Amino acid sequence: MGEETGRAASEASYQRLLGYLEHDPDNQALLADAAEAAIAAGRADAALDLLDRAAVRSAPGPRERNLAGLAAMHSERFTDAIATFAALLDDGVDNPTIRFNLAWSRAVSGDTDGALAILDEAVCDALPQAAALDVRLRHAAGGFEEAYQRGKHYLDLHAEDPALNAAMSVLALDMDEPEFAAVCAARAPGNPDALTTLGTLALDGSDASQAKALFDEALARNPKAPRAWVGRGLAELLTGEIDKAPADIDRGAELFGSHLGSWIAAGWAYFVNGDIATSRGRFEHALALDPTFAETHGSLAVLDILAGDIDAARERATIAARLDRQSYAAALAQAMLSAGSGDADKSRAIIERALHAPLDGAGRSLAQALARMGAGGGSVH
Repeated sequence: MGEETGRAASEASYQRLLGYLEHDPDNQALLADAAEAAIAAGRADAALDLLDRAAVRSAPGPRERNLAGLAAMHSERFTDAIATFAALLDDGVDNPTIRFNLAWSRAVSGDTDGALAILDEAVCDALPQAAALDVRLRHAAGGFEEAYQRGKHYLDLHAEDPALNAAMSVLALDMDEPEFAAVCAARAPGNPDALTTLGTLALDGSDASQAKALFDEALARNPKAPRAWVGRGLAELLTGEIDKAPADIDRGAELFGSHLGSWIAAGWAYFVNGDIATSRGRFEHALALDPTFAETHGSLAVLDILAGDIDAARERATIAARLDRQSYAAALAQAMLSAGSGDADKSRAIIERALHAPLDGAGRSLAQALARMGAGGGSVH
């Protein structure tokens, strides 16, 4: 049953139960049933009103309290939801669904540690949505290897779950496992994260037009998907819509927050558009977030070369290469320095070639390196 069909069925059930309540307004079971139907129909506030009516007549039991927590979740009153589900656990009403709901509410409130503390093995083994949340939270917190191993275990139990497969597709990209990423994404058709994974793979394979179509679809389904915004901007750089790219990549970088690769990608998008000042600003923002990221130093070295500050460029390029010998920006800066650092036209020609031709021994172009780093986990390898 599709989402719209399911919502319509829930609305019909809700309206039918309201009709029953007109004839039996004090029926506690009917009030709870109607509240449950209201939540499923997207009427969280109506559900809370029904539960308040029930509470006037009788102290809420576990079912009514759980429904109140769900209604609070659906109306984005996460503080109330957390308090409700935590109280249920404290009172001994403990099951995987309540634990998941508490973990979800904590996660969206920014309490990653609190959410993970609730997502024990029993919960994740029982509920695929809990397994998917566990993978996403550990991935976002930087625990790639642990998330990957746990996720593979969960897939043994929930092999066809779209949300889990979508989460694993994104993680697999950051683990440099593109084949596995593609397999997982194929098991989650229409999921925004899966579409973003497929878009990133298309971009990495130089099919920019297909990548852009996939990112467009992902954003239509989830306008708050940072990887899709960054990916679409990178696709626009390669499909000739370079004027659109900076704003899209900026949007993704802002949604990501501290994701270094997206800020570097934004800097290059402004560079391609000739806005060197803003380009440098984006690179310097990345530097302020983490001074140990090689690509930041290499990117700033390129700008220093174009500005004629060769001594600063050499120093930055050396730092970049020392931090990461496979740094694409360090390789680009070194190529520019070797070709004649004082020749701005020659330097720009090298950058233009680097966007589309292999830049290093791994066969990456600058555009492919940006695609993997900007829409991925912050590293190009």
